Amino acid sequence: MDVTIPIKNTLFLLSDTILQLTNQQYQQPCSQLSGGSIGQHCRHIIELFKELLNGYEIGTVDYEKRQRDLLIETNIDQAIFQINDILNSIQKPDKYLQLYCNLGQGETEFEFSTNYFRELFYNLEHSVHHMALIRIGIQSITNIEIPESFGVAAATIQYRRNQCAQ
Repeated sequence: MDVTIPIKNTLFLLSDTILQLTNQQYQQPCSQLSGGSIGQHCRHIIELFKELLNGYEIGTVDYEKRQRDLLIETNIDQAIFQINDILNSIQKPDKYLQLYCNLGQGETEFEFSTNYFRELFYNLEHSVHHMALIRIGIQSITNIEIPESFGVAAATIQYRRNQCAQ
């Protein structure tokens, strides 16, 4: 199975949904998101994928040192452009990577062995989590139709299907 298929589907879902918003709605602070915006959550998703893709080339990933692009959080077209770039770049063979992070321990940096497919899975789960928050933000500012699976983990969708079948 192609491990990128669920990621691509998730990113397509994100793109299709934010395209229904105006830039004003996209960047509007939401009290339900502790003052954050839908755009900030989209930027966060995009930047982590971009860090993984950049890190793939050099063999090391450090999500905390990712390049931040504030235009992504205020401009839907820029977010869509970056999502499309991810979609066009994500198909790569698995390989070992080194992951660096400080785990909130000040200057102490930790190093972990990982691999590309594992980090893709992490980014997928991370995206779904942020999309759940984006759903809350969207529902607080507009009445657009949001797909039922938006911001819901695959395991939860499967569990709900099994419950309905019983």
